[in-house]
Amino acid sequence: MSPTQWDFPVELCCRPMAFVTLTGLDVVYNAVHRAVWDAFCANRRADRVPISFKVLPGDHEYPKCRSKRTSYEWYIPKGILKTGWMNKHLNLVPALVVVFYELDWDEPQWKEKQSECATRVEIVRQSLQGRNTKVAVVLIQKKTPLPPGEDVIASERAAALCNVCELSGKSLFVLPHTDHLVGYIIRLENAFYEHAQTYYYTEIRRVKSHKEFLNKTTHQLLFVRHQFKIAFFSELKQDTQNALKNYRTAYNLVHELRAHETNILEIKTMAGFINYKICRLCFQHNTPLDAIAQFRKHIDLCKKKIGSAELSFEHAAWMSKQFQAFGDLFDEAIKLGLTAIQTQNPGFYYQQAAYYAQERKQHARALCNHDASVMYPSPDPLETQTGVLDFYGQRPWRQGILSFDLSDPEKEKVGILAIQLLERSVVHSEIIISLLSNAVAQFKKYKCPRMKSHLMVQMGEEYYYAKDYTKALKLLDYVMCDYRSERWWTLLTSILTTALKCSYLMAQLKDYITYSLELLGRASTLKDDQKSRIEKNLMNVLMNESPDPEPDCDVLAVKTAQKLWADRVSLAGSNVFTIGVQDFVPFVQCKAKFHAPSFHVDVPVQFDVYLKADCPHPIRFSKLCVSFNNQAYNQFCVLEEASKASEVLENLTQGKMCLVPGKTRKLLFKFVAKTEDVGKKIEITSVDLVLGSESGRCVVLSWQGGGGDAASSQEALQAARSFKRRPKLPDNEVHWDSIIIQASTMIISRVPNISVHLRHEPPALMNEMYCLVVTVQSHEKSPIRDVKLTAGLKPGQDANLTQKTHVTLHGAELCDESYPALLTDIPVGDLHPGQQLEKTVYVRCGTVGSRMFLVYVSYLINTTVEGKEIVCKCHKDETVTIETVFPFDVAVRFVSTKFEHLERVYADIPFLLMTDVLSASPWALTIVSSELQLAPSMIAMDHLESQVDRVVLQTGESASECFCLRCPSAGNVEGGVATGHYIISWKRTSGMESIPVISTVITLPHVIVENIPLHVNADLPSFGRVRESLPVRYHLQNKTDLVQDVEISVEPSDAFMFSGLKQIRLRILPGTKQEMLYNFYPLMAGYQQLPSLNINLLRFPSFTNQLLRRFIPTSIFVKPQGRLMDDTSIAAA
Repeated sequence: MSPTQWDFPVELCCRPMAFVTLTGLDVVYNAVHRAVWDAFCANRRADRVPISFKVLPGDHEYPKCRSKRTSYEWYIPKGILKTGWMNKHLNLVPALVVVFYELDWDEPQWKEKQSECATRVEIVRQSLQGRNTKVAVVLIQKKTPLPPGEDVIASERAAALCNVCELSGKSLFVLPHTDHLVGYIIRLENAFYEHAQTYYYTEIRRVKSHKEFLNKTTHQLLFVRHQFKIAFFSELKQDTQNALKNYRTAYNLVHELRAHETNILEIKTMAGFINYKICRLCFQHNTPLDAIAQFRKHIDLCKKKIGSAELSFEHAAWMSKQFQAFGDLFDEAIKLGLTAIQTQNPGFYYQQAAYYAQERKQHARALCNHDASVMYPSPDPLETQTGVLDFYGQRPWRQGILSFDLSDPEKEKVGILAIQLLERSVVHSEIIISLLSNAVAQFKKYKCPRMKSHLMVQMGEEYYYAKDYTKALKLLDYVMCDYRSERWWTLLTSILTTALKCSYLMAQLKDYITYSLELLGRASTLKDDQKSRIEKNLMNVLMNESPDPEPDCDVLAVKTAQKLWADRVSLAGSNVFTIGVQDFVPFVQCKAKFHAPSFHVDVPVQFDVYLKADCPHPIRFSKLCVSFNNQAYNQFCVLEEASKASEVLENLTQGKMCLVPGKTRKLLFKFVAKTEDVGKKIEITSVDLVLGSESGRCVVLSWQGGGGDAASSQEALQAARSFKRRPKLPDNEVHWDSIIIQASTMIISRVPNISVHLRHEPPALMNEMYCLVVTVQSHEKSPIRDVKLTAGLKPGQDANLTQKTHVTLHGAELCDESYPALLTDIPVGDLHPGQQLEKTVYVRCGTVGSRMFLVYVSYLINTTVEGKEIVCKCHKDETVTIETVFPFDVAVRFVSTKFEHLERVYADIPFLLMTDVLSASPWALTIVSSELQLAPSMIAMDHLESQVDRVVLQTGESASECFCLRCPSAGNVEGGVATGHYIISWKRTSGMESIPVISTVITLPHVIVENIPLHVNADLPSFGRVRESLPVRYHLQNKTDLVQDVEISVEPSDAFMFSGLKQIRLRILPGTKQEMLYNFYPLMAGYQQLPSLNINLLRFPSFTNQLLRRFIPTSIFVKPQGRLMDDTSIAAA
């Protein structure tokens, strides 16, 4: 029995399609025939009818049809299904034979050609004698035929040809060889398909007709056979629903058969075939749950039907094949669009197939362990006359025998022996690995990492049993990472044990050492005696000796390995093995910890390296090296202890490099940092621990950073979360879990011993030269040199502040945009102990707000550290936040000559500009001078001299100025007319004389200018006296280019009598003036209202008295009547 005995036959697994043979085509020498054949075969898309075509000669001999049975009364079947039946109906017995013949309707030799065609059809019929196969004729013609009914000759000759060939009109076709050949071929195919459907329908009817002759006593097998045939013919007919129904019936009938050890294999074989068909059709109908349910039912029914105990491996092989076949079907359905999920995917079925393949291997080992002296029987009981079995699932030495009693027990024994001996030659591991590989691919696809890892371990072990140690090691090494990260220590130990065996049998030095290191560690669940054996082997390897064999290894493989190890010992190759431990869990733990997160450059850098061994016995290391990101420090952190190779395992607890299991060893290192590393981070890049000696072999355990392996981070997390109280240890010992790795430290500058004081008067005033006095005093015990000062705006603030802040050392001149915001490295000389110096810095702030200023002083000093003299650069910085404020607020007002507020001014009419300067500074301000720069649109009515020169303003005080201006007519200007600028020159009163004066320019507001048609102003004394005449003169000026008609009236007042025109109408020419003189006679003292002057402009009705009253006084102060004085008294007054 070959390893492929359990594979399903090809004809069972393929999709059944109607079989049609084509005769009369010479596809080799006739181009037309070749084109016709290519059109049938090439590019068969899914939308074309499912037909299997085959070209055969016209006289081909088809399988003979056996004589029809008239009665089944005495017939006893010899089996369920013949091995050749499916193939016969798929590839040998056609549903339709098509005879191709070249014949045109206008053929001159019609009679001869017609006779020849009839002869060919008769030959085909003779070869198909007894079968229901249909026959059709296709005439290959050169011309395109006319539509039906138009060609009378064609109709007549077609009828004659059908008559001669004994064909119906539906079996004669015409194939014109034109450009549209493929279209004609597709139409022909559809017609052939209908004929084939009819043939398979007839066959189904024929098989069904046999049922009435059967009885359930002797014809149980025939019930199954006929039901299978009906289902198979239904598939060929593409009636899959009926096919599924009949397969289900056949499956139930199979399990109704009486099962015995002699026929159990046949029953299982047929059950497997029918189950495969049912599942395939369920997937095809997109009912995967039905397929899964059917398969589970199938397994439940068959898993107990083991058969002969001596051939129990066959049952395991059969079960494995069932699961594999269903997995293949499931996977194929997924490729065609079915959606699978994590918990239901083909991987589970491949995994179960692998499980039964492993079970088959175990049974085979137990049952097929014959002595080498047992020979394969001769003659071969497994050979048959034809080379194949007659019926599926029967034994070759008793084919067709259905009796439950073994007629020849001796022959049975020989047959079983032959099967067992053949099973021994099967490479089970290959089968198992193939199935596991399929399962792994599926679980990877559906994101099931743990299932994938579990099966990869099984694959690795299977490779180990198959003695393919390289692949075994590769797979096991791949999955170890997952089990380490998830802390499955028991599983990891098992995998490591297998990996150690593989590395021993291949004499892989580095792998053997690595796995030994991990199996001795805390992650290993091995017992102490096993760890002791591994530790001893590891030391043998390090002393350049061969290790003892690993237990439970194959004897022959061990002998080969011992030779390889002997070669390794004799070869003088590289004897140093560096092993990075960050990816596994060795038997030594390491943690490095700096004493502080930072060290001053004048203090030695100190750190501890903690080591802890987990192996059974004390172990001595030869060297410890610590590496840094600055390799210059590596030389200071090496600990070496000379020892002989033989002393590595001796029970010595003396010496720094000897580690006692469970005890924490602390090693102190220190070194002096380089001055150029100030401000830099010093990191431990690796800690290397050397085991062994250079005379033998040595292993370098290398920890990345400050230590820690694959399990450390998780252990640290657990320790941090644990509430368990730690036992008290002696003073010189520490709890391992309490040590936290600190693999880096900063080197910072020496602590400065100077004082830096800042003297200033905040807040700063905008744009002033703000004075900041820096005082530096040395408190060092030795002179300091190269003292440098950096002062100005602290970097990292808003960019706008940087652009508007300027610093200088010279306060006598104003800073402009070219001055920097920060002055760097200003040399200020050397300082002796106790000496101090002052430096004045001037800052100009162009905007208000808070600013942070930095004063940074650096210097050099010589100092001694650990007997080594170094030059330290020290620095001290002071920061101060200074608020910048406006020095004063300036308020500007426009008022009339009567000091009334003006929202707008009138062209050519004088008005007053009032400025109020209010001090907002907490310090006294001196206004040096002020200046009014008028715009061209404004004219001063008098000299513009400063009225606040040398005025000192305290906080909250204000200084005011008043200017009389006039604005000529400028037309209607949108937005108003520019007034000009008001410039105030000022400085702090407390400031030094050398500090420059600051000029602050205030842009005056625009003013709206209006033209008025008539301007009125009045000349009158500043006061009146009771019963004394008060002359008042009114001036009326026409401001337009028109002649103005003016109506003037004066309303009387109770406080005055007056003389003059009470009501008048006059005309004023353009640009001219008119005077009106009145004498007012006051009657009462006090602030009295003058008689009201009313003016009405006939051309400008909008000119109102309310507007008029802006220009002329409405009241006057009247003094009481006094005593008469002489002229001398008046003059004196």
